[in-house]
Amino acid sequence: MYTDSVTDFTSDSPALVLSLLTGQFVVAQLPAASPLPTWAMSGTLWAVVGAPDEMSIVTAEENVPSPLPGDLKLEGGWAAIRLHGPFPFHLTGILAAVLNPLKAVGVGIFALSTFDTDYVLVKAEQVAQARAALEGAGHSFKD
Repeated sequence: MYTDSVTDFTSDSPALVLSLLTGQFVVAQLPAASPLPTWAMSGTLWAVVGAPDEMSIVTAEENVPSPLPGDLKLEGGWAAIRLHGPFPFHLTGILAAVLNPLKAVGVGIFALSTFDTDYVLVKAEQVAQARAALEGAGHSFKD
């Protein structure tokens, strides 16, 4: 779909194919020195990102342990939209093609990427608004 000769995803580019993942997700935080949270590492989408001052986690809500670890901060109620790739690393503007329509309607996001593609999380109560904005921008959802 995308070749080395294409370097910028623009309004002239083909529309993106998106899909809404099943279930709801959490965005969580642990102290940087915490052990890797193996409880988070399953399901249709999960990510653990470490930085000097924190560890960030995205996982399905059902993966979160009960009772919550005392040092775990979390915000639930996220829905995940998958951008169907793969997208070459040199291609610019992919996320902007999704984020700009969402920004225009006031939908906040949490983004993450894998080697082949990107995911955009939106609050579950804003899914219909996000979908309408993205379809209005010419993108399509694969159900």
